[in-house]
Amino acid sequence: MKEIISKLRKYEIRIRKAINSHMQGDYHSVFKGSGLEFDDVRAYQYGDDVRHIDWNVSAKGHGTFVKTFKEEKEQNIFFILDVSASQEIGKDGQRKVDIMKEICGVLSLSAIKEASSVGVLCFSDIKEKFIKPNKGIKHAYEIISAIFKLTPVSLRTNLSKAMEFALQQVKRKSIFIVISDFIDEGYDYNLKAIARKHDLVVIHVVDERENNFPALGIVPLYDKEAGKKVWVNTSSDRFKKRMDFFHGDKQNELENMVVRNNGSYLKVSTHEDYIPALIKLFKIRNKVKK
Repeated sequence: MKEIISKLRKYEIRIRKAINSHMQGDYHSVFKGSGLEFDDVRAYQYGDDVRHIDWNVSAKGHGTFVKTFKEEKEQNIFFILDVSASQEIGKDGQRKVDIMKEICGVLSLSAIKEASSVGVLCFSDIKEKFIKPNKGIKHAYEIISAIFKLTPVSLRTNLSKAMEFALQQVKRKSIFIVISDFIDEGYDYNLKAIARKHDLVVIHVVDERENNFPALGIVPLYDKEAGKKVWVNTSSDRFKKRMDFFHGDKQNELENMVVRNNGSYLKVSTHEDYIPALIKLFKIRNKVKK
């Protein structure tokens, strides 16, 4: 128990440092309103968008009036966080799962500070942890505590199932942030469904060793998701093609699919500082949504 508390404190310090030093100012509007809500009407002026004319008010005969809007300040942010066994690749403290949890914690705290509601689904091929959207700094730290304490029951991955569950649970239009290494197949349909109904952000976490696996001949590798040791010919064309597919072609397909469906895509390596990449991503998003 002391180990867990010590670890949580360490991550909390890192997360708070990232928020307070790196993100202050630059990052204050990460989750600025993604939509507009009706505010009032005013007299039509030359150059106004005719699509905003309020025909009901104008029909009363006192002139032509247009609707005015204000940005929706309150956001609903929902994270889908992959905690399957394939996330455990990398050095301790810099494994994919460590970086994913940190990113989730950083963005949760950022969103809460801007009065947004935040919810999280941690998944493998089953629901590992579901936290309903809520507000307040206490809720943010409950999320951080829950995700770092979590020990998954299952080792496997099912992205499609996780997305389907999230779509069923979250009815209100939200910013959906999916954080995974995306080493899975068959999730395209539900990812597109999220993009249609919500504002999609994909954060794709990778480890460079997966992209540059050396040709060592036939060697024993431990398959974490299967929970067993397997002998693999790392020099074979079949092995190279599979690695190229998931860590090359599949990555490109994912990015293209997200962009085509009006989502935002970011690839983060476990070897790099993810804070500047996050700042750049959300700066671009905010410019697009102005």
